[in-house]
Amino acid sequence: MNLVERFKAGLARSKEGFLRHLDLLFSGGELNDDFYEALEEALILGDVGVEASLKLVEQLRLEVSRRKIRERNQAKEILMQEITAMLNGAEEPVKPDGEPLVILLIGVNGSGKTTTAAKLAYRYRREGNEVLLVAGDTFRAAAIEQLQIWAERAGVALIRQQPGSDPSAVFYDALNAARARQVDVVIGDTAGRLHTKVNLMEELKKINRVIGRVQPGAPHRVLLVIDATTGHNGIAQAARFNEAVPVTGLVLTKLDGTARGGIVVGMQDTLKVPVCYVGVGEKLEDLLPFEAADFARALLA
Repeated sequence: MNLVERFKAGLARSKEGFLRHLDLLFSGGELNDDFYEALEEALILGDVGVEASLKLVEQLRLEVSRRKIRERNQAKEILMQEITAMLNGAEEPVKPDGEPLVILLIGVNGSGKTTTAAKLAYRYRREGNEVLLVAGDTFRAAAIEQLQIWAERAGVALIRQQPGSDPSAVFYDALNAARARQVDVVIGDTAGRLHTKVNLMEELKKINRVIGRVQPGAPHRVLLVIDATTGHNGIAQAARFNEAVPVTGLVLTKLDGTARGGIVVGMQDTLKVPVCYVGVGEKLEDLLPFEAADFARALLA
């Protein structure tokens, strides 16, 4: 399947609710005030968010008027273009010369960080990179064992220590090992932590500082992993994490489990942080690089 088809498959549950509502709205009829009000309500209920929904509907009104469009089905393509423009912005980080690219995954408990780390490692390995995973969640022995299993499935090496070890020390060892082995990409898992727990957020800051001391300029990418089924509760999480460690991108997991696919639009517009990947299943191949145009087409086509 191409990316549009993969996104469509991942949005299957959304098709039962939010997207079906949009399909009905655009199926026929005039572009009048009732239509715009109904569209605004549908977008908000689909987790696009109030501010983003208002922007999209207002821009659609302007473009419809400017192009003298009369039919609703003709307006759908314009909405696709507006959503694409709102979602554009994610770029792949440039690998530093002679040093590994360092990616740190953060987020709350149960968001899917560990499996995302393995899926991301798998993607980079398939592109021909030497990848090293770091078991930075030392609080749960099960997390270390889980990542070991995923690392073997993905065909990549793993740096781990005993449960209860200082996670900063694990990253210190991992980065030194990565440089000695001439690894291309280092991907670090971290313990899930509530964004309201000050001591755990301070620990995250320490991990970030240690990484920067071992390799100046790293981490090159800090990806906040958010469970898409949490809806806009994820925005509060993201704001607090961003205060502790500057977040460079979002990974929305379990997109296949939410009936409101508009959360992707709402997250990016509110947080002003690009969505880089979306998770649409449990397999190693089910982490997709986010493509705004493909996603918008899957959302509305």
